[in-house]
Amino acid sequence: MRGRSMTRSRISSTNGIRGVAGNAGARRVVGALAAVALAGSLAACSSDGTSDGAVAPDGAYEDAFAPDQWRDVPTDPQEEYDDSPEQPFQDVTTSPLSTFASDVDTASYSNLRRQLRQGVEPEGVRIEELVNYFDYDYPAPEPDAEDPFTVTTQVADAPWAPGHQLAMIGVQATDVKPTTRGNNVVFLLDVSGSMDEPNKLPLLADSFALLVEQLDEDDTVSIVTYAGSDQVLADSVPGDRRGEIVDILRELRAGGSTGGARGLETAYELAAKNFVEGGNNRVILATDGDFNVGPSTPEQLTELIEEHARTGVYISVLGFGMGNLKDSTMEAIADHGNGNYAYIDTLDEARKVLVDEFDSTMFVVAQDLKVQVELNPATVSQYRLLGYDNRRLEDEEFADDTKDAGDVGAGHEVTAFYELVPAQGSGGDDGLDYQDVEPGSSGDFLTVHVRYKDPGATESTEVVFPAGADTYTTRPTSDFRFASAVVEFALAATGSQHAGDADPARARERAGAALGEDPYGLRAEFVTLVEEYLELTA
Repeated sequence: MRGRSMTRSRISSTNGIRGVAGNAGARRVVGALAAVALAGSLAACSSDGTSDGAVAPDGAYEDAFAPDQWRDVPTDPQEEYDDSPEQPFQDVTTSPLSTFASDVDTASYSNLRRQLRQGVEPEGVRIEELVNYFDYDYPAPEPDAEDPFTVTTQVADAPWAPGHQLAMIGVQATDVKPTTRGNNVVFLLDVSGSMDEPNKLPLLADSFALLVEQLDEDDTVSIVTYAGSDQVLADSVPGDRRGEIVDILRELRAGGSTGGARGLETAYELAAKNFVEGGNNRVILATDGDFNVGPSTPEQLTELIEEHARTGVYISVLGFGMGNLKDSTMEAIADHGNGNYAYIDTLDEARKVLVDEFDSTMFVVAQDLKVQVELNPATVSQYRLLGYDNRRLEDEEFADDTKDAGDVGAGHEVTAFYELVPAQGSGGDDGLDYQDVEPGSSGDFLTVHVRYKDPGATESTEVVFPAGADTYTTRPTSDFRFASAVVEFALAATGSQHAGDADPARARERAGAALGEDPYGLRAEFVTLVEEYLELTA
């Protein structure tokens, strides 16, 4: 496999989107809502259209999104999102612990960008995915560090809630890959009729061609397509035969219904047949999410994905297109399969996910990473976790090594925000005879507990990071100011019941003043997106 790219070329586009960098995403914990999301999206596509498969010139994909004028209309009702309820404020004396699974998915941000380019109000906005789309300057662990990540905390005032505070927690994974063995990757490509659009199958082919350029003779590539039936187009082709692989991608045609379950089984069979012990064994599913499991039930599909994840074959999901995007299905598949989910709206985004973030997408350094935050009643009276709405865990699940959680890839970052209501004086006499809730004298805001497994391990390790009084500052870093602006915008865009006076215009100004070096224009692009949102909702 080739080394990670240290330079990133820019691709011109008609909508002003620039070359991209940043951090990516792992899975989401899936409960009953995810199973419902899978069940609700099993409609087959019946279109029999065909595509000429030609590679569109740069900008053609963006042209497919560009509206004639801004339209204040909802997203196409065929698009499906899992809108889990947000967390209300919790009382520290009765709920001192907050537990969630790590998440480094970024699909929500690029999907938001696509929706705003269409001129519609965004749906499926997940706060944590917007925040985790960007890079932050967290200290990285030393190459010989005992744990494969560091944890950084910072506390400052909440811009949208006078008297409240924000705690920013950042987990930075090592960029040292856990293995030098080869990649065994299976491309599982949706070529059904619903993919017969310029921003779907042609963009998919161009995107995977970028990925192929990262492979070499130590890697193998298999290609499975599915529509009404599945077809194996390549079986363990050496990665340095790039021309052969790209030719197959260029010849793809769309048409027929969507029979995804059999294609998924075939892809896993190929991955198992070509399994590289100690290497990266992964299925990469590319689809618009209109995924028909045929005769299988959602429970059977979930069982299939989880069974193969336990063998060391993981799955990453790339979403394409608009109109019938099944965001909830793709998120659920990635969750169950120890994978990550990204949405590809432009060739720039493909380069970000498949080239610039190749190592973090492919190589896991910490499995089932869970975070449990213990709030201190001496300094905090109430709190709420911002985002991670379908990643929250029961407190007792933190130490349960059988409970699946998010995996973190090489170089990944995980960022979370808590909104805090400061404690006012001591607890006083609560009138209870048998329970003492008098807070101690510690000035800590909180303590961050992290559990993770080494790749392939079955038992977890816990690491503890206290956030003392010195983590509070009246002059937060540019990373804090920018990331908090992203959160403020997301609170407004989602219509959060706990948004206080969250103002997108103020978020735009704060983000614009905290761009930092921004070598690839990602933060500047966010400022532009907020401006477009303001225009749309004016």
